[in-house]
Amino acid sequence: MQPIDYLIILVYLIVTLIIGFMPLLFRKRKDISYFLFNKKDIPGLWRSLRRNDDQQSLEDYHLGNFPWWALGASGMASNVDIAGTMVIAALVYALGTQGFFIEIRGGIVLIMAFLMIFMGKWTRRAVITENGKERRVMTTAEWMIFRFGKGKGGDFARLISAVSNIVFAIGAMSYFSIGGGKFIGNLMGIDDRFASILLVVLAAVYTIASGFSGVIWTDVFQGLLILSAVIYISWLSWTTVTLPETFSVSIPDGDSFLIKDWNFADWSNIYPPFTADLPGNYAIFNLFGGVILFYLLKTVIEGCSGAGGYMAQRYFAARSEQDTAFLSLFWIVSMAFRWPLIAAFAMLGIHYGLTHSSPITDPELILPIVINTYVPTGLKGLLVACFMAAAMSTFSSIINASAAYWTNDIYEPYMLKKHQNQGTQIDSEEHNKKLVFQSRLASILIVGVGLFFSFNLSNINEIWGWLSLGLGVGLGIPLLLRWYWWEFNGYGFAWGTLGGMIAAILTKAVILPLTNNPQNQEYILFFVPAICSLLGCIIGTYATPEAYKTDKKVVENFYNTTKPFGFWGEFSKGLTREHKFDIISTFIAVPWQLSLFLLGMMIMMKNWDNVKILGLGFFLLSIALYFTWLSPIIKQSLRDNKKAKLKEMEEISS
Repeated sequence: MQPIDYLIILVYLIVTLIIGFMPLLFRKRKDISYFLFNKKDIPGLWRSLRRNDDQQSLEDYHLGNFPWWALGASGMASNVDIAGTMVIAALVYALGTQGFFIEIRGGIVLIMAFLMIFMGKWTRRAVITENGKERRVMTTAEWMIFRFGKGKGGDFARLISAVSNIVFAIGAMSYFSIGGGKFIGNLMGIDDRFASILLVVLAAVYTIASGFSGVIWTDVFQGLLILSAVIYISWLSWTTVTLPETFSVSIPDGDSFLIKDWNFADWSNIYPPFTADLPGNYAIFNLFGGVILFYLLKTVIEGCSGAGGYMAQRYFAARSEQDTAFLSLFWIVSMAFRWPLIAAFAMLGIHYGLTHSSPITDPELILPIVINTYVPTGLKGLLVACFMAAAMSTFSSIINASAAYWTNDIYEPYMLKKHQNQGTQIDSEEHNKKLVFQSRLASILIVGVGLFFSFNLSNINEIWGWLSLGLGVGLGIPLLLRWYWWEFNGYGFAWGTLGGMIAAILTKAVILPLTNNPQNQEYILFFVPAICSLLGCIIGTYATPEAYKTDKKVVENFYNTTKPFGFWGEFSKGLTREHKFDIISTFIAVPWQLSLFLLGMMIMMKNWDNVKILGLGFFLLSIALYFTWLSPIIKQSLRDNKKAKLKEMEEISS
């Protein structure tokens, strides 16, 4: 890279920090005007900016008030991370569209189809009543109080949920920082660890200062940068590469690499085979049809369980139920642009091998090698800035969402309120200051611990597999049962979560090394935590003493407010018209999302027969989805707007 490239990256970092600090500066605008222009007191201004923000509550810091399109754009930017892009590009480079189908395990984020149709609105319907007033739920841990009540069962579920979410966030922080460091370090010629520290610390600075507002508005800016990277790399691949009928790629095999020959028709085939003949590390996918069905099962469990972490945070932050639908649709459509980018990188990686006499050795290094080889000076700096944006948007989302679990679900209910109950009273302003300070402190600690663990890890695909399969499913079973089983209680949730989390860690650390069976490691990583979690849920639920089971009034309130389908015993009203349309729409939305993402890849690969098939399928599914899902939402939104205007007119006239 040349000095102009570094200058562009520096400008990007400065602009990002300015945007990230803008919400804080806006709230402090009176102090800025007073100290800067009236008093001309720079030290006084600095002290004012350092003070805890009196105008900001914990809800403002972690939820805020944003339009649906900003939340959707932020979700897209947070999902398009460097580590995930490197893993997926490596899979598509080595395996073609088979690599796409493997990413049903998590990279396609297929749970968005479930969130768009019904799970997003179920999440947003959660409210907690305090002192006669309703307020939004802030985290999935606090949601446990809405589902299981404020007794010991609900408190236990809330505490364990908060701890498990923080553990998952630390694992995700390690995973994303490894990928970001590997990418930026390779391009800028600096140590991978230093690069990862640089990215995470910069994201943490504005996130800690401005909270969720800083996350959202920097994500919107970074989303635009990501889109510009998509356009440029796609154009570069389109004008540079037309793949030949046969070509070779490199596949990792332990500490070495193997060469595999492909023909273009098989590499770009949109129909996944039942069996495959893959060497090396990818031999675990050779029973391909079974693997894909297995990943679909995992996706259904996760999709019907609801999102956690930063994904759930955007649904809690939505202004209305209708907004959850629109932000999900925008989120999915904007994420679709990631897949032409993936295909473009994979094709440029193959082209590099064709023009340099041997394939790229490590598929996970496709991104930096392609950028170094094909992107000219100046544009290279801009492109690196775009991918730094992808990394930092993911970091900031994880930092802000995970800090909320500490402050809202551990510190305030179990430490601050206990302190107050012992006789130390704090006024509301001081209370807010303490909570925001704790969120900032928790952000720093989560960043530090995540970076510490990342230094002992190297293979990002292996880490992603553990996070998305082992830990993800271990935590997912209790999250699934909470929506559909009326007898499920807080103790069942807590013991199921603990069982799944401990089993996932032991499976990774002990069982997989002992079995040493790469062909079955994905199944072991899925089923051991899943079975342990399910047993924990069932035993915990039925072993709970009658006095500690969830009050039936709490269950009834949850059912009547959320309106879920499932096994609700005496509270059930059967499958309503809304339920039927939601179920039908989900069966449409899943292939709709898959065909949308795959269509962009086929266009980049110039496989026009597949483009015609996918284009027709996407068009027909879109029409069906409009009538079963979108049209009723638009009509309801218009009715709600009309009622709001009539009410406003009545208030004015009175």
